[in-house]
Amino acid sequence: MKDGRKIADDARNAPKVPRVEAGPEAGSAPEGHTPEELASERLGPAVDLAEEDALRARLYAFLARALGAAPDADFLMLLKGLHADETPLGRAFGAIADAARDLTVEDAEDEYTRLFYGMGQGGEVLPYASYYLTGNLNDRPLVRLRTDMERLGIAHAGLNGEPEDHIAYMMEMMHGLVLGSFTGAPADLGTQMAFFSTHLAPWAGDFLSDLKAAQSARLYRAVADLGTAFLTIEGDAFVMAA
Repeated sequence: MKDGRKIADDARNAPKVPRVEAGPEAGSAPEGHTPEELASERLGPAVDLAEEDALRARLYAFLARALGAAPDADFLMLLKGLHADETPLGRAFGAIADAARDLTVEDAEDEYTRLFYGMGQGGEVLPYASYYLTGNLNDRPLVRLRTDMERLGIAHAGLNGEPEDHIAYMMEMMHGLVLGSFTGAPADLGTQMAFFSTHLAPWAGDFLSDLKAAQSARLYRAVADLGTAFLTIEGDAFVMAA
């Protein structure tokens, strides 16, 4: 059984869904990437991270992967092997493993499609900051995010049609800030806190609550619990550090 702390290390064979990359002003920072590639291959000697920050980066990478695309066979197998413990994160990992063991790849893909895209009528949840903060898509929160992305040296990879305020992109951006993949060095705590407080904290909890309550959610009910537990820990830690 795999420890939840190492799950992103084993996600190398998950579907490749590049979303954001180092912007044009970011010098020699890595180009377009997936969170799995960064967590498994670039979270090494080139980046000097404390153990807790390495764990944070892996958890953001995992959530970006889980929320960004339906599980394929390799990712679903990884989920089935997660190990539970008595911590909030450990219990969530255990619930993900239990749910994954009851699903085929086709089941998981169908669940993801029903939740996020629907069967021709739209999904059960809309994973966008603009929707949760204004009731509209592609609204002011997306404009503010793009302004901050430019300032931080982050650019949309342009390989799919989703706007940057998709929840998976937000998780990947936090992963990149913690890891330092956009500028070559981890962002300072103040920068991470500002991004989290501005772009994730105001709406991600509501989205995860809706995801958990969605009619089609089985595996993603447990994913929502993991996201809620982790973002609560992050929010509390930022408050203590302020």
